[in-house]
Amino acid sequence: MLPGLEAAELPADAIEVGRIADAWGVKGWFKVLPYSADPEALFSSKRWFLLPTEKGVKTFDGVGQLKIKEAKPHSDTVVASAHEVDDRTAADALRGARIFIAKSSFPTPRKDEYYWVDLIGLAVVNREGLSLGQVSELLSTGPQTVLVMQDQVDGQTLQRMIPFVAAYVDDVDLAARRILVDWQPDY
Repeated sequence: MLPGLEAAELPADAIEVGRIADAWGVKGWFKVLPYSADPEALFSSKRWFLLPTEKGVKTFDGVGQLKIKEAKPHSDTVVASAHEVDDRTAADALRGARIFIAKSSFPTPRKDEYYWVDLIGLAVVNREGLSLGQVSELLSTGPQTVLVMQDQVDGQTLQRMIPFVAAYVDDVDLAARRILVDWQPDY
């Protein structure tokens, strides 16, 4: 483990939210590439869990925990400082580390807002009750998000895409693990 990086266990509800790109400045700050255009989880959580990069040079093994002093937006990235990281050398040693945050520490979404991770795996059904598949991923196309679904039809895997907008999405029921849409199978 790196000096100052506390050994930890990855929480059961940990979600990967970004990675450390590089050191930033000389006082131990580091630059983070968030996986979300709205990285509120990075700003609200004061404990980040790190795993080493999957490729390249690994500077540590296992799971490490950082206690975050401050995180703030900087251009299209986030810059952060941690209690355990006090100079550029220590920040540089974190390069490539994958950042995980416990989902329980994410901000509560507002009404009709959802975390993508909560939508993955939900069944998608149209108004007539026909199954259109299961959400396998979401794509950000700029102006809107698109649900990508996988479905088995006659032994073959079929992929469908539906814009995740109010014009087509009638209801998201997280408890029932279902999304009701105004969409036909042949669209």
